[in-house]
Amino acid sequence: MSALPLQRNASGLALGLAMATTTLFASATQAQTLDIGVMGELASFDTSQVAGGVWESQVLMDVYEGLFKLAPDGKLLPGMATDHEVSEDGRTYTFHLREDARWSDGEPVTAEDFVTGWRHLLKPRNASKYAYMLYPVVNAEAINRGDMPPEKLGVEALDDGRTLRVELEHSTPYFPQLLTHYTAYPLPTHLLEAHGSDWIDLEHIATNGAFTPVEWVSQSRISVEPNSQYYDAEQISLERVNYHTSEDRSAALSRFRAGELDIVREYASERYQWLQENLPEATRMAPYLGSYYYVFNHRDGHPTSDARVREALSLAIRRKVIAEQLMQGTFEPAHAFVPPGVNHYEGVDEAPTAGKMEARMAQARKLLQEAGYGPDNPLELRLRYNSSEEHKRIAVAIAAMWRPLGVEVELINAEATVHYQTIAEGDFDVARAGWVADYNDAENFLTLLKSGVGNNYGAYANPEFDELLAEAARTQDADARQALLEEAETLAMQDHAVAPLLYYVSRNLVNPALDGWQNNIEDDHPSRWISFEE
Repeated sequence: MSALPLQRNASGLALGLAMATTTLFASATQAQTLDIGVMGELASFDTSQVAGGVWESQVLMDVYEGLFKLAPDGKLLPGMATDHEVSEDGRTYTFHLREDARWSDGEPVTAEDFVTGWRHLLKPRNASKYAYMLYPVVNAEAINRGDMPPEKLGVEALDDGRTLRVELEHSTPYFPQLLTHYTAYPLPTHLLEAHGSDWIDLEHIATNGAFTPVEWVSQSRISVEPNSQYYDAEQISLERVNYHTSEDRSAALSRFRAGELDIVREYASERYQWLQENLPEATRMAPYLGSYYYVFNHRDGHPTSDARVREALSLAIRRKVIAEQLMQGTFEPAHAFVPPGVNHYEGVDEAPTAGKMEARMAQARKLLQEAGYGPDNPLELRLRYNSSEEHKRIAVAIAAMWRPLGVEVELINAEATVHYQTIAEGDFDVARAGWVADYNDAENFLTLLKSGVGNNYGAYANPEFDELLAEAARTQDADARQALLEEAETLAMQDHAVAPLLYYVSRNLVNPALDGWQNNIEDDHPSRWISFEE
């Protein structure tokens, strides 16, 4: 819902807002406290337990640091490692850790901490949905399946903890990018040994990033302060960062206008035109590597396990209407899973879902009839989505698009963490999901459809698809690898593994008084680069 004052006296409102904003900037500059509105709550500071929300990355990239870190423009910079070497065959990486790397409690960050962290993430009992991110490392997949002990992982601490050697199953061109992701962060071995799973409690926790957590008010905010032991601590301008759980986008906008938030991650799409007119300096929209899609449940007992049903439902969705009318141009319509702009990837050919609507609906009716559905046996579906007005509007619109086919839809919503936990357990027929690239490579999207992967919510399984991904992973020639990945995506789209709906663009409200925020294609913005103008 839009706040009524947004609809009245735009010029007067803009003037009042400008005056209020000037006051806000002055107070924020004095306090150097950054308040960020994020679209969900962090599941845990234990990276093996992270649910997968983009908002979780924002917190974790501020309090932890991997072997590499991200610059404001999204490029790689040295992190815990000052330099590294790669073997000629691309399978062995040797990282040299910086001498001044410290946990926030003053203990040194060692190569052993990376070994501990990676082994911990891969242990089957931790059931990490993101364990597959480390599968390029020798024996990682077997360890995660429980077929090998963690000690067999291809990582080794050398030189009294100053050197980390990593052995890969095969050359992995995107491996350095993986090392900025939270799955590759270290874990404080000394705290795990002293406190077990309680090491993440705020009275025990130590982090190695630019900030360290000091407060967590459930479903309200997480607060962090600068890590005095961080090697670049003198370059950090902020005195505190607060991450406010703000799933209600309209409320987040109101808080931004009131000066309570400096950044809002993902403003509501329906406010874009108003924001451009009234807050042009604060309104950001930029290309983004992300897909918004609906998952079909392929498990036995669900109507969507029938490929004819999946195809019919996908054909009936009017993606252009959703992107241009419902979302007011803040998304692009999607007819494939991997978004445009991915490195060394062309994507799949135009899909049937882009054809004429009349022909698509006729084909959809035929498919449902062949699957046994009709007036005497209507197709009944449970459609789950995570709570937000935006997701609700899309779900309601798609349910209406399916109604002419005789489909009866029960809409079920829950807050983000509960939603993703529920669909991971398979309790749905169709479910809303989204994916933003962890690294700029098509493999990062296509792995979501690989058999057994934690984020393969619909349990799609096609051995031919899996083998194409495996072959691509073994292929060092970039063009040959691209062809294999494109063949894999084509196959998944022919199977209607999921229903791609939209491609994301990043949408943020950013206080114009902030320095250090840059638009980038992965929409990552570490707070250590951000400051308020003097």
